[in-house]
Amino acid sequence: MTEFTQEFVVGHINYWLFIVLMMTGLYIVVAKGNLVKKIVGLNIFQTAVFMLYISMGKISGGTAPVFPIDMNIDPDVAYSNPLPHVLILTAIVVGVATTSLALALVIRIREEYGTIEEEGVLAADRSIARVEEKEHGEVMGGPV
Repeated sequence: MTEFTQEFVVGHINYWLFIVLMMTGLYIVVAKGNLVKKIVGLNIFQTAVFMLYISMGKISGGTAPVFPIDMNIDPDVAYSNPLPHVLILTAIVVGVATTSLALALVIRIREEYGTIEEEGVLAADRSIARVEEKEHGEVMGGPV
């Protein structure tokens, strides 16, 4: 089994940073009640995943996967895999669109409930449900 030496820790610094960023994002999503902070936490989590995939696609000493025109490929040359980088570019675009949609929903929630705190929205929903229950005299679709 590999020991945790300084060389091991420094040699895998990108994975340690990935773990720290991912756990930070997860903590923010779970612990904070503010909806905007939850979106920021999701973005930090997402950035950690991007960092993991990009670091896995990097090969030390690797070159761009552009083959020569004459197709005389040197077997000793290491080529980097471009697929993780391309997938992450697509994921970044999807992430920006998702973030903008989430922020638009937060604005709509703020207009409707007057707050962006999770507890405030839940309390408002409960009070609305109680008022509707009293008005209609029904609980879960049946008479009281």
